[in-house]
Amino acid sequence: MTTTLAPRARSRSGATRPATRRRSRQSRRRAVTGYLLVSPALLLSILIVVLPGILTLLFAFTDWNGIGFDAEFIGLQNFQDILADPVFATSLKNNITWLILFLTLPVVIGLLTAALLLRRKRMRTFYQVVFLMPYVLAPVVNALVWQTIIYNPNGGVFGLLQLAPPTAGQSTSLYAAAAVDMWHYWGFLTVVYLGAMRQTPVDQVEAATVDGAGAWKVFLHVYLPSIRPTLLLMGVMTVIFSFLAFDYVYLLTQGGPAHSSEVMGTYAYAFAFSSFQFGKAAAVGLVMSFFGLLASVLYTWISRRDLLR
Repeated sequence: MTTTLAPRARSRSGATRPATRRRSRQSRRRAVTGYLLVSPALLLSILIVVLPGILTLLFAFTDWNGIGFDAEFIGLQNFQDILADPVFATSLKNNITWLILFLTLPVVIGLLTAALLLRRKRMRTFYQVVFLMPYVLAPVVNALVWQTIIYNPNGGVFGLLQLAPPTAGQSTSLYAAAAVDMWHYWGFLTVVYLGAMRQTPVDQVEAATVDGAGAWKVFLHVYLPSIRPTLLLMGVMTVIFSFLAFDYVYLLTQGGPAHSSEVMGTYAYAFAFSSFQFGKAAAVGLVMSFFGLLASVLYTWISRRDLLR
């Protein structure tokens, strides 16, 4: 019995070795093919994201006029200069104000509108298209519409009411630019929140309704907990977008009057393309990136904590 089974076992083991080697070669070939397929996207990301980020980090510690690579290393001098500049303090305060505005008004309007659309079956898609339209339009188009139709003192809404345009007042210019940006942003939040609400399990909604919960309680105790991950993600994105704010402020007020609507984006732009102090512009850019990084770390920590519960 032993003499007859041993050769068969050896023959089987010998037969499996070529098959194992073939599977190993196939797996290596698939791995190489996968790396080759993702290499264009990886190379593009390195060229337009990683490399500029590294250069920005290096130039933030130099005195550089943006021409060539003749940069003088000056250490932390750029950061000391911008921290001592009162305009930087104003721009940082305006960015924080911008953040508070965008974490409240567009979020509340988007949630309430999404809840209303959730209960309305007819023409829901039409309303979503209408609400999303300002978001898909170019910022320059939105700014031009508001400047021409609403803020224009000669024929616009404020002109007909014989009121000074808010973009010209030091106490109102920032809010005037933020109003246009919120008008363009809240429809996007509505569509995102509506999509998340529609993923709420129907049995939870039906159970709450059977227990006698009204529409408001169902919204607070069923829909809001269900879309908490979406709320958290959009909150982090809003924080990042708030510290990257530039386009509507620049198009409507250029940071004025008297730096009253200056944000860090326009502050860095002025350093780079008005006085050609690209080192200081890079330093401001790093400060802006720090807040976005802080928001991303906070989001990751909260998400991991929720998963471990």
